[in-house]
Amino acid sequence: MAERGGLEQAVELLVRQVGHWQQPRWAAPAETGNVSRADLVHRLVQEIANLVADVEGLPRRTVPRLDNDLALPDQLRVVAADLLAAGAPADVLARAADEVTATRAAL
Repeated sequence: MAERGGLEQAVELLVRQVGHWQQPRWAAPAETGNVSRADLVHRLVQEIANLVADVEGLPRRTVPRLDNDLALPDQLRVVAADLLAAGAPADVLARAADEVTATRAAL
């Protein structure tokens, strides 16, 4: 299942890129759009959480925005693991991996 590995790899690359960031780097504007880097990653976390809800046939819920942006890499890991555990089909995993890769490029 290449899509599973693709999502795992994309998440790992993003986490390696941002995992050491301190608050000022998170607060800085993203390369694209008019939002902070933290807002962009939180939006990614929400998008993946929405995919999980869709796959599980549950209502979508808002992912809480924690006070500390340094928790965002962990939130991303959790929702990605949830998507994998939900047994998402290959096309959904590929879509999630593409979203992660696009977010990484936009940071």
